[in-house]
Amino acid sequence: MSQPPYLSIIVPAYNEAGSIERTFTAMRTFLDAQDYSYEVILASDGDDDTPTIAGKIAQDWPNLVLSLEDGRHGKGHGVRRGASLASGDIVGFMDADYKTPIEEITKLLPWLADGYDLAIGSRGVAASRIDRRQPWYRRLGSRGFGLIMHAIAGLHELTDTQCGFKYFTRRAAMDIFSRAQIDGYMCDVEILYLANQLGYRVKEVGIRWSDDGDSRLELVRGNIRNVMDLVRIRFATQAQPLARVAVPLSSPGVQSSSDR
Repeated sequence: MSQPPYLSIIVPAYNEAGSIERTFTAMRTFLDAQDYSYEVILASDGDDDTPTIAGKIAQDWPNLVLSLEDGRHGKGHGVRRGASLASGDIVGFMDADYKTPIEEITKLLPWLADGYDLAIGSRGVAASRIDRRQPWYRRLGSRGFGLIMHAIAGLHELTDTQCGFKYFTRRAAMDIFSRAQIDGYMCDVEILYLANQLGYRVKEVGIRWSDDGDSRLELVRGNIRNVMDLVRIRFATQAQPLARVAVPLSSPGVQSSSDR
C-alpha cells in the first residue's frame, strides 16, 4: 500500500491454527467491501501451524502483515508488537478466535469520528448480545475478577474491561502503547487504566460476542499472576505522574524480521 491505511487491526494469536483461516476469511470478506483502506497485522506466538497457514493466506492478501515469534509471550506483548507496525489513522485489535464478528466495528468507528479517543466493545451494557455464554463457573469467576479489578484499579465506570475488541485514534494508541508494559491478559486493564490517567475519552459499546469454549487461562497460577499484574498496573503507574506526550502520527515504517 503506497498510502497509510485508514484502519489497522492487530490480531494477537497464540496457537490459533484451528481458527485463523476462518477468522481471516471473514475479516477479508467484510473489509474488502468497505470504502476505506485497511491493514491486518497478525502478531503470532506459539509452536503450532499458525505461521504456516497465515503465510499461505498472505501470499494472496497484500493487506496482511505478519509478525511471527516462537514461544509464548502473552497477549499484551503481541498487541504492542502489532502496534509498532501499525500505520492506520485508527488502530485496534480483535481476538484471533473470532469471538466478536468483524462487522461489529461499524458500531465503534462512529464514536471515534465523534471525538472519542477509544471505543471498546462490551459484553456488559444494554446493547450487548451474547450468542453463546461462558460456562457458569467462568461467569462466576468473571464476577469475582470484576470485584477485585475495580477494587485495585478503579475503572468503575466500565462494565467490561476484558472484551478483546478495542479501537483507538492513532494519537491515543501510540501514546498508550508506548507506556504499556503488561504482557499477559491484564493488558486490557492496563490500556484502560492508562487511558483514564491520561484523560482520554472512552466509549463502551455493546457488541455481539460468542464463547468458543477454549480458555487459555490457568485457573490458579494464571489468576495469581493476574492479581499481581493488577497491583503492578495500579502502583507502578501511580509512582510517576502521567501527561500526554506528542507522538508521531505518520507511518512508523517498522518491519519485523519475520514479516512476509
